[in-house]
Amino acid sequence: MFLTRALEKILADKDIKKAHHSQLKKACEVALGCAAPQPGNSSSALPLPNANTNLIEADKYFLPFELACQSKCPRIVNAALDCLQKLIAYGHLIGNVPDSTTPGKRLIDRIVEVICGCFSNGPQTDEGALLTVVTASTCEIHEGTVLLAVRTCYNIYLASKNIVNQTTAKATLTQMLNVIFSRMENQAAQEKEREKKLKAENEANARMAESDIESYSEVSEAPQLDAVIPAPENDTESLTPSQSDEQSDIPSPVNSERMISDTASQDTIEAVTGTGRNCFIFSEYFLLFKDTNPEAVAKAILEDVVKHVIDTSNEMQEGIGAFSHILQKDAFLVFRSLCKLSMKPLADGPPDPKSHELRSKILSLQLLLSILQNAGPVFQTNEMFINAIKQYLCVALSRNGVSAVSQVFELSLAIFLTLLSGFKQHLKMQIEVFFKEIFLYILETSSSCFEHKWMVIQALTRICADAQCVVDIYVNYDCDLTLANIFERLVNDLSKIAQGRHAMELAIQGPHLTKRRACASRDWIAWSQSSSAWWSGAKTSMSIHTLTLTSVCAPSDVIYSISSLLVVYLSFESTTSLSSSTASIPSAAPGSNTVSQQDNPEQFEVRKQQKELWQNGIEMFNKKPKKGLLYLQEQSLLGTTAEDIADFFHNDDRLDKSMIGDYMGENEKFTKEVMYAYVDLIDFSGMDFVPGLRRFLSGFRLPGEAQKIDRLMEKFAARYCECNISNEVFASADAAYVLAYSVIMLTTDLHSSQVRNKMTKEQYIKMNRGINDSKDLPQEYLSAIYDEIADNEIKMKVVASQGKQGMAARDVTSERHRKTLYNMEMEHMAHTAKALMESVSHVQSNFTTASHLEHVRPMFKLAWTPFLAAFSVGLQDCDDAEIATNCLDGIRCAIRIACIFHMELERDAYVQALSRFTLLTATSPITEMKAKNIDTIKTLISVAHTDGNYLGKSWLEILKCISQLDLWIQTVGTDTDFFSQFIINSIARGGKLDSKTMAHLQESMGETSSQSVVVAVDRIFTGSVKLDGDAIVEFVRALCAVSIDELASLSHPRMFSLQKIVEISYYNMGRIRLQWSRIWRWIGDHFNKVGCNPNEDIAFFAVDSLRQLSMKFIEKGEFANFRFQKDFLRPFEHIMKRNRSPTIRDMVVRCVAQMVNSQAYNIRSGWKNIFSVFHLAASDHDEGIVELAFQTTGKIISSIFEKHFSAVIDSFQDAVKCLSEFACNAAFPDTSMEAIRLIRNCARYVAEKPMVMNVTEEDRVWVRGWFPVLFELSCIINRCKLDVRTRSLTVLFEIIKTYGGSYLPHWWKDLFRIVFRIFDNMKLPESQNEKAEWMTTTCNHALYAVVDVFTQYYDVLHPILLDELYSQLKWCVQQDNEQLARSGTNCLENLVISCGTKFSPPIWAQTTQCIYGIFENTIPYSLLSWKPDTGEGGSSAPNADDQGAKSMTSEGEASRKRLDSDQSSASMDSQKPPARLSAKARASAEQRLFTSLLIKCVVQLELIQTIDNIVFYPTTSRKEDQENLAAAQVHNRLDLMHEDQGMYQFLASEQLFQLLDCLMQSHAFAKSFNANHEQRNILWKAGFKGKAKPNLLKQETQSLACTLRILFRMYSDEKRKDHWPAVQEKLIRVGGEALAYFLSLQSDNHREAWSNLLLLFLTKILKLPDDRFKAHATEYYPHMCEIILHDMKPELRAILLKFFKRTGVCFQIIRSDA
Repeated sequence: MFLTRALEKILADKDIKKAHHSQLKKACEVALGCAAPQPGNSSSALPLPNANTNLIEADKYFLPFELACQSKCPRIVNAALDCLQKLIAYGHLIGNVPDSTTPGKRLIDRIVEVICGCFSNGPQTDEGALLTVVTASTCEIHEGTVLLAVRTCYNIYLASKNIVNQTTAKATLTQMLNVIFSRMENQAAQEKEREKKLKAENEANARMAESDIESYSEVSEAPQLDAVIPAPENDTESLTPSQSDEQSDIPSPVNSERMISDTASQDTIEAVTGTGRNCFIFSEYFLLFKDTNPEAVAKAILEDVVKHVIDTSNEMQEGIGAFSHILQKDAFLVFRSLCKLSMKPLADGPPDPKSHELRSKILSLQLLLSILQNAGPVFQTNEMFINAIKQYLCVALSRNGVSAVSQVFELSLAIFLTLLSGFKQHLKMQIEVFFKEIFLYILETSSSCFEHKWMVIQALTRICADAQCVVDIYVNYDCDLTLANIFERLVNDLSKIAQGRHAMELAIQGPHLTKRRACASRDWIAWSQSSSAWWSGAKTSMSIHTLTLTSVCAPSDVIYSISSLLVVYLSFESTTSLSSSTASIPSAAPGSNTVSQQDNPEQFEVRKQQKELWQNGIEMFNKKPKKGLLYLQEQSLLGTTAEDIADFFHNDDRLDKSMIGDYMGENEKFTKEVMYAYVDLIDFSGMDFVPGLRRFLSGFRLPGEAQKIDRLMEKFAARYCECNISNEVFASADAAYVLAYSVIMLTTDLHSSQVRNKMTKEQYIKMNRGINDSKDLPQEYLSAIYDEIADNEIKMKVVASQGKQGMAARDVTSERHRKTLYNMEMEHMAHTAKALMESVSHVQSNFTTASHLEHVRPMFKLAWTPFLAAFSVGLQDCDDAEIATNCLDGIRCAIRIACIFHMELERDAYVQALSRFTLLTATSPITEMKAKNIDTIKTLISVAHTDGNYLGKSWLEILKCISQLDLWIQTVGTDTDFFSQFIINSIARGGKLDSKTMAHLQESMGETSSQSVVVAVDRIFTGSVKLDGDAIVEFVRALCAVSIDELASLSHPRMFSLQKIVEISYYNMGRIRLQWSRIWRWIGDHFNKVGCNPNEDIAFFAVDSLRQLSMKFIEKGEFANFRFQKDFLRPFEHIMKRNRSPTIRDMVVRCVAQMVNSQAYNIRSGWKNIFSVFHLAASDHDEGIVELAFQTTGKIISSIFEKHFSAVIDSFQDAVKCLSEFACNAAFPDTSMEAIRLIRNCARYVAEKPMVMNVTEEDRVWVRGWFPVLFELSCIINRCKLDVRTRSLTVLFEIIKTYGGSYLPHWWKDLFRIVFRIFDNMKLPESQNEKAEWMTTTCNHALYAVVDVFTQYYDVLHPILLDELYSQLKWCVQQDNEQLARSGTNCLENLVISCGTKFSPPIWAQTTQCIYGIFENTIPYSLLSWKPDTGEGGSSAPNADDQGAKSMTSEGEASRKRLDSDQSSASMDSQKPPARLSAKARASAEQRLFTSLLIKCVVQLELIQTIDNIVFYPTTSRKEDQENLAAAQVHNRLDLMHEDQGMYQFLASEQLFQLLDCLMQSHAFAKSFNANHEQRNILWKAGFKGKAKPNLLKQETQSLACTLRILFRMYSDEKRKDHWPAVQEKLIRVGGEALAYFLSLQSDNHREAWSNLLLLFLTKILKLPDDRFKAHATEYYPHMCEIILHDMKPELRAILLKFFKRTGVCFQIIRSDA
């Protein structure tokens, strides 16, 4: 219908009648006639597209429309174009037939040319027709035709001045490009799908072939083979599609999206899918090889298939080149054309927005941006497109990226961002150039305009929004040894901008500066929301490495963007999630020059460290080359050979080229070697001279010294000639050397602005005459050199800029000057960037996609300092709410990163900064508090909520602020009179407070004291239960430190933190014991300090809080062998020990008593602390404290021990120690006695319940039961007054005697150590009176008790304790206390008499040795030598030993020379008094000496009596003396011997002889003293021993009497016959000496004292047998005769009578009956 109407409309046009339209008219009429309806068909419309009868003939209607389009008549052209559009759209005009007018083309190409020609003939082209042609699914246009259609629409846009037409053309172009590239992607997707299906079919066919081969093998011997395999002809007919060719020519309009492949593609598809003959290749091979091996059949099939596919693929490649499909080539051509269009330069002068050049550039960039934004997998991965981007687009961007036109610059930035987002894997080198040479340089240079900087900042903001992108930048550039530190430079630049440090450079006014520091918030709001949504999709559960961003206000500063992106990156909790986030980025194509690299954080960190070393070395080289090279060699980064250094110069573009030239030009051996090696690395083979020289000079800058240049040129000439031996131009290297020099001079002359008169070519040729071995170089050769240098200056190769900086702000004199400088810099940037971009377009690069969280640590470590500087400056200098919010959010994010990676230094720095900006810890007045400070407080609280587990020591700063915030709230928020008082004070100081200031102050106070802030603060403490084990410990530690600071104030101590400590202790009571013990370590120590606070209110609160916590904790109970109750209750003990306040001490006792009364059944290890508290209370002087403590202790001992003794056993020692302390409190004697009674009860518990002691079996009861009881009783004895210690001593030995039978031997050893401590107490220097009392009472009592115990348990004790007991007795005897000395000898006597019958010979020997030692050490030798002190240096008495030796008999001489080392200190001091003592002191010393000597005399008498009692039993000698006296009086003869009752019979003769020595030594000393009348007079005058002259008559007589008794007893003992001769000899000697001494006595009193002794002696002599009597009488008879001369008692005369009579009878002088 529309075809007929269009033809009729053309024919009806009035211009059709013109002559030049005759051909058009005729063609329309013919076409209209052909379109007439056939007979029988009433419709005049064209047949439907699916009616195949006339569809292909629709192309014949094109001729009239072609002529109509060429008619130049607008109405006719429009009608023709409208009809063509409809024919193509409905599929009636396909044009897929050869063009009859132009061989090699199709009709559709001619159709497009006709449509496009309408624009050439006039502006009548319909963009819709072109769009229809491009987008129609029924026809295809490719290559040049597609470009023609696109170019036409492009030109329409540029040529049209109508906005509507421009918009339509632009939209048409956009749609065309979308269709072109989408068809390419769809075709690739379909091809991929076909390949999958083909693979599946091949696998199925292979399986079928295998099964057929197996079947064939099974039936190979069957005769019916032909019947089994069907004929191929039948299969072909059944499976070949009918009319496939016709259907492929004209697709159905229903499937309008189906792509029509070219011939090669169709052939390939047929070959792969098995269409036609190949579908039955297996059947044919079965027929061909039916008689062969099945394996051969399969092999032949496989080879044929592979060969066919390869051949077909080769044909296809030959048809379409390097692209896999013609559609890819179409897209490539379009993309390349747009890149070239964008590279066209603009006209000189100011840019005209309406100019074709600028509009063309903008449009091309917009279309390129659209293509890149919609790029699919094929475009992103195909090597041809990647190369096109590198070679065309990147080069174009390097030019447009420095454009002064803002719109072009902005589009370039947008394209770069798109490339960075989707193509960074392939553009590693190009991205470095963009960043380093363009965008960052624009930020850094001072001459760039504000708009460009602003757009770069916005672009960087978008980059920072992509966490993956920024981390990839760090990994691939900052960690690459050869590339620039993009991330580091980016961070530093943005930090400077955020701090406003570029404002002066750009002369930015206030609004612009604020705008720059407050970046676009709307973009960041979208970014935050998208990032949060993406994160929520990646992770559904909150984890420690993630941070939701939905609540984050959009940041306004770029620095916050970088900090935030790192936190976003942390949301990749694992490499899996990170990989999923980058799944949309396709991998590189197989043929791409981009190599994927494995992500290894440790490896990249090592590279980064190496890079820093390299950079340091290169920086040093660029200042001092030798120093830099040495540094690199020391770091093992650079070799030491000349070749290594030369290679380094060649390959590292970061080196300063001038420094390289200076170094290689030095006249040193090694530098020359380096220069030679450097030149030798260059290959000049086949190069002309000037290009070779260019190559040589491209790597360094020639030094200024002529000598250096000379050396370089000389080596160059030699190397050039070496590489070009066949060169016939130069006769020698000298010619090349001179020519090289002349070329350098020519370059300087022609291109230096300082040279005005330039050298001409003739002058140059003349200058080089005769340089070739006195010959000239060819004139043409020199002329060519001159022309080349004139046209192209010799320059160094273009390298990346090294930290170049723009001109300083002070150097810019005006805005015009700035623009001029900027244009010059932009031109240089464009040239450098383009050169670098072209040089890296074919460089292979390794790009790593970051996939590990660990990359963030070094990134943040690199950036945290600039971040902190930017945030600090923003908060400090700017009051803008948005900037302050952004800075706070940035700090919060930075803290989160530092916390997660445990970066303590960085975390602490940020937290300190945050706390500093709260102004809570500052000394500033409250009027300086602003809204940003209030927000800082809220941020700080938020950080405490979210990052508490990682704050560590930073909790201290946070809690300090919270403490100050509470002080603020308490001082300001609740004080209604604060404002009025504040106003009064301000006015008094002369201040001014306007209404605005007051309103602001009220608002700030309201903010800080609001309910939300208070609740948020409380949540910090209630949320402490969510902190992990380490975090809660740090939290408590910081809180305790803050509490100490609060309480340290003397004027206004606060308990806020102390209350919070109590609260968190309640909250965290449910933690495991391992964590709780770590927490309590700090809390308990804090309670120790607070409980000792001098402020009683604070200490009282601490104790009461501790009581509540303890009660709560004890309720939980404790298992056996745990000790946490002990740790928990230890603060009570500490407070009780350190705090001397009666009130607090009473409170502590009451708290502990309450715990005992209410929770005794739950207490385990806490008993130790309880008894320790009571132990401390026991020594108090406050009756109430002592009474309460003792009552509670008594209850524990009486009732709790009775019921729960096993629970308290671990603290049994502490309980006894506590009772001991009560007993030692002298202020309360009744309590002391009761405490001793309770100790006695404790012993009973031990005896009755021994099995509860939980130690080793052997020592169970002793270590934990008996020993504490007995030890504490001994402590009471040593510490208390007489009545208490006497009671304790009684109880001690009562317990020992009662329960000692169950003691093990080694227990007794420990026990006697305890007992002997009683005597050890007296070894300490104390007052003499106390010692005397102690010895007289306690020691005396203890000594008798010890001997009683030893006697009772002798069998057990004597093997282990007899030595110690004798030592103790010996010590007691040696003391300067008569009572103790007497008790010592008496106890020794009692011990021997009681247990002597059980003594073994060694014990008797030990006993006698002990007696001998006591005798020897107690002989008072000083009596013989003492002289009164003259006051001139001490006593003049001679040595006591020497004096005594002179007066002793030879029998005791050796023993008298030995002084006992254990003599009392008093005696020693008396013997050697100080040189200068006062009279009173001398008198006191003399008195002490005399007392000591007197006691020794007493001890000697006691020892003599002890020996007598031991040998003969007590009172035996006395009775014997009485009997002897009575016998002498009545003249009876006593012949009967008394029965032995003493220990005589148990003593060996040697032991008796030792005792005799003791007695004789004592007797000799007494005789010596009694005979020394002068010394006795001295002592008498000095006051020794009362008014009478001192003497030792009793010692003298008793010692001899005991000696005589022992000798006479041995002399009559039949058992000792072996010793009779010795006894007789000793007896005769002793008796003779005694009689001789008696005869020498002058004093009647002295002789009278000897009367009983003579009576004893004579009685014993008379009892001897006659033979023995005769021997003794012979020796004694002369002395007896002399005795008659003296006056004697009647008893003595009577016994002498008996002696003389017996003598007469024995010697037969008289008869026996006379």
